[in-house]
Amino acid sequence: MIERRLTGRSASPGLAAGPVFVIGRPVPQRAPVLLDEDGEAALRQAIDAALTDLVALVEKVDGEGADIIGFQIAMLEDEALSEGAFDAIAAGVPPTHAWRSALDAEILDYEHSEDPYFQARGVDLADIRDRVLAHLTGAAGPGQVPPGSILIGEDIAPSLFLSTDWSKGGGVALASGSPSSHVAMLARSRGIPMVTGLGTLGTAEQAIVDGEAGAVTFDPKPQTLAALAPTLAAKGQADAHAETLQAKPVFLADGTPIEVMINVASPADLKGHAPEICDGIGLVRTEFLFEPGHPLPDEEAQYAAYTAIAAWADGRPVTFRTLDAGGDKPVEGLTEASESNPFLGLRGLRLSLARPETFRVQLRALVRVALHHDIRIMLPMVTVPAEFAEASALLDEVVAGLIGEGTPCRRPLLGMMVEVPAAALGALRFAADFYSIGSNDLTQYTMAAARDISAVAALNDAGDPAVLELMGRAVGAGRIRKVPVSICGDAAAEIRLVPQLLGLGLTCLSVPPAFVGRVKAAIESFASV
Repeated sequence: MIERRLTGRSASPGLAAGPVFVIGRPVPQRAPVLLDEDGEAALRQAIDAALTDLVALVEKVDGEGADIIGFQIAMLEDEALSEGAFDAIAAGVPPTHAWRSALDAEILDYEHSEDPYFQARGVDLADIRDRVLAHLTGAAGPGQVPPGSILIGEDIAPSLFLSTDWSKGGGVALASGSPSSHVAMLARSRGIPMVTGLGTLGTAEQAIVDGEAGAVTFDPKPQTLAALAPTLAAKGQADAHAETLQAKPVFLADGTPIEVMINVASPADLKGHAPEICDGIGLVRTEFLFEPGHPLPDEEAQYAAYTAIAAWADGRPVTFRTLDAGGDKPVEGLTEASESNPFLGLRGLRLSLARPETFRVQLRALVRVALHHDIRIMLPMVTVPAEFAEASALLDEVVAGLIGEGTPCRRPLLGMMVEVPAAALGALRFAADFYSIGSNDLTQYTMAAARDISAVAALNDAGDPAVLELMGRAVGAGRIRKVPVSICGDAAAEIRLVPQLLGLGLTCLSVPPAFVGRVKAAIESFASV
């Protein structure tokens, strides 16, 4: 075998080497259902079997993984998805062809959508399609992925990634894909090296994935592997050192303490972690309570969920971001269904102010939690001071209403996300108690490059000087107004960017729990230079 090195786009940092496991469609083990068989019954049975698979999988995963599989379950349970296939079967089309044709058409609509949210969901639909086909045709499925493997293929289904045992290492190398895909986010949260956009992969037996450089070496020569050994050993030592730093405070060379907080997408993200690893929770994404296909959560449901998260922090500050629906996070019955450009439409705080009754319910729950815990409220997608002032007045109204009812509560600090260029440029105009930089949206709005479109992925760089300049404006405004400034977007966990973020004057970084040790190690390294 000839050694080949391909360069793509870094989707998740890290370094891994191992045997190749090729991702492909399941191979049928028996003939498709014949025309004279009950095709409708066969398809219903296959859909039920696929649902059983997904329900079993969702019980084993948490956080964003559970959200992704939950979406697949909701889609598969929606009869509208299979309606076209059943109509075709009734017209005499074999169920395998009927199901594939119906889902392929649906996937094509998603992939051609102008909405990045729906584009990304095309992969989920392909995952659903192939899972049902596997049961319908009696396919063996992709098989068990040997631990430590390098998975290669055109793209990877979220369910395959989530069902893979990553405890022994491994990595992902994809011909297409996007650094902003669901699987890429999962890879980053679990520390799995991943490279996308490699083009034609060919065949290979071994591979080295360099997530930092965005490169993959196929069938490396013995001398290449030998040269890699010290790097892998150093990585192992670095990982071990990072683990020892998780529960330790970190400082700059001048003694300035740097807070490292964590981001939480749902209570499941806290499982297996002790509060001692962080200085608090810098971002709680409250969207987990607004699940597709479920009614909007009432005040008591929200109060219970927020209390559980705040109690886990054990006295450390917890920042709850109010509902950030819209854009790539639609909520049935709340968000607009026909916006031409959801990312520039009614989303975040704009949506909450347009739906004040729903907003009040969330604020009531939060100020009740604030009575017993050190929490802060953070508003997403703030663009102009009038929006912040309206939300602040509504918060005062909610507190006054609860007190009038005799319900104990406390008004917590009210801050804002800085994720719109207008807010970064005019941060001094806002009467916020704190700022938190949302690097994901700030980057895509500044660079005019959507997070989920692979063709412009190279432009979506939080380290671009223009983006860093806007971050610096927010930090400067915080310094002038004497209010805290943090960063809670993906950029905070990009090790290559940590020195630049610290150089801007940021002293609080909020990252996924899996990145706490690595980020602290990067801060330690920066302080020692």
